[in-house]
Amino acid sequence: MSVIRLRTPLTRADVRDLRPGDRVLLSGVVYTARDAAHKRLVELLDAGKPLPFPLPGSAVFYAGPCPAPPGRVIGSVGPTTSGRMDSYAPRLMREGFHIMIGKGPRSETVRDVLRQTGCVYLSAIGGAAALTARKVTGSEPVAFEDLDTEAIAALTVEDMPLIVSDI
Repeated sequence: MSVIRLRTPLTRADVRDLRPGDRVLLSGVVYTARDAAHKRLVELLDAGKPLPFPLPGSAVFYAGPCPAPPGRVIGSVGPTTSGRMDSYAPRLMREGFHIMIGKGPRSETVRDVLRQTGCVYLSAIGGAAALTARKVTGSEPVAFEDLDTEAIAALTVEDMPLIVSDI
């Protein structure tokens, strides 16, 4: 099986030919966001306010990075259970998310919207948070810093190993 290299920001054409089981090495900026951040993103959309980062072409990683130890860009950063975002994901996919990264199954509603929008759900390797952190070359806070490790951060990644779970 081949490895597909992708770089953010993405277009629908970039992800159109991906199939479940494909291996992906993702590079570029990936935004971390867990359920509390997703709730705030949807609230901003509902209020007609600007979002803290552009959704079209973006990749979101369901993760809350640990603080960086001395000499490192970031601490461990592993995927959280994706189902916690299922009530927010359809809206955000329709607004432009191209890739969602997490672990675990998605609801039938999310799977339907994946197919309707051309988005892709990728699985990160659970339990390999230290390995994933080594693929992060930069980390910048983006929004909701009061959420501490669940704040949105822009991670710059190089060859983050992922597997296509659902399209």
